[in-house]
Amino acid sequence: MPKEIRAAVCHTHGEPLKIETLHLRDPGPGEIEVSLDAVAICHSDISYMEGAWGGDLPAVYGHEAAGRVTALGQGVTSLALGDRVIVTLAKSCGSCASCASAQPMYCSGNAPEAPVLTRTDGRAVTKAMNCGAFAEKVVVDPSQTAPIGDNIGSEVACLLACGVPTGVGAAINTAQVRPGDRVVVIGAGGVGLNAIQGARIAGAARIVAMDLEEKKLADALEFGATDTLLASDPKPHKALKTILGGHLADHVFVSVGAIPAYEQALRLLAPRGTAYAVGMPHTGDTTPYEPVIFAATGQGIRGSYLGEIVLKRDIPWMVDLHAQGRLKLDELVSRTWSFDQINEAIADTNTGQARRNVIVF
Repeated sequence: MPKEIRAAVCHTHGEPLKIETLHLRDPGPGEIEVSLDAVAICHSDISYMEGAWGGDLPAVYGHEAAGRVTALGQGVTSLALGDRVIVTLAKSCGSCASCASAQPMYCSGNAPEAPVLTRTDGRAVTKAMNCGAFAEKVVVDPSQTAPIGDNIGSEVACLLACGVPTGVGAAINTAQVRPGDRVVVIGAGGVGLNAIQGARIAGAARIVAMDLEEKKLADALEFGATDTLLASDPKPHKALKTILGGHLADHVFVSVGAIPAYEQALRLLAPRGTAYAVGMPHTGDTTPYEPVIFAATGQGIRGSYLGEIVLKRDIPWMVDLHAQGRLKLDELVSRTWSFDQINEAIADTNTGQARRNVIVF
């Protein structure tokens, strides 16, 4: 029997969300229902809301959430009612080539699902980003969840659904930063701070944070950066060499979706160094590269989607790191907001000053 839930619906790109009553269908075979306790505002949600990546409307966004399992579809045995989980956008089939090689973030075997959300007049509403978590409840595939136990608050745990693993995983899973490596992180916002944390946990010798704002550079030092560099420096590659004693970086993480940051990244690399595309520019944004540079220096650039994490392996590990005091999560929450304040929370996020704003139901 479909349930009535409140959800924040996007009807027009660039316009405020409208909180409405929608119908959420029961979980089908192999699905679960999660009642949400908290959902964070991610810049990816905002980009979608602004129309940067297209998508059908009306839609419910939100993909960085935590809650409790409140219904199980037929055949679900991996979870139990009452389990506390994070809920993310990454859905994996478990059997395609990517899933079989422990890279479920790049799953290619997902089948279309039956519509999940409808308006009271029966018209369908898009469950955006496989999640639709700007709502009181979601129906998702169990592969989109990971257990978090009972000893971490949902307003903190929800960050483990996107921003934290995107940054930490980029350093540890994608780049496989090793002790002694030299790292640069461009952009010291929510994702960048977590790339810094990942590099610190991995044992990087030097971690240089770059940003346009002094305040964010101060934040970076709190999260493990050893040095800072203003991105507005007229010759940042020379300044970096001074910081690193004549060297450039083994790894450069671009944690923002700004094309100038991508254009700057390659000049900061040492021979055989790699730049990692973590922040996501708008569709159609491009930048030129000279292939001869890659050939002559052995350098490279590669993407990292959601930190290439394996949810049920990496999320419990991160929960444990937090319990040990080795992974900062509480410090990432700038402010909590009520569901009715979601547009205010989005506007505050758009100022660029918040680490993460979190909606608490």
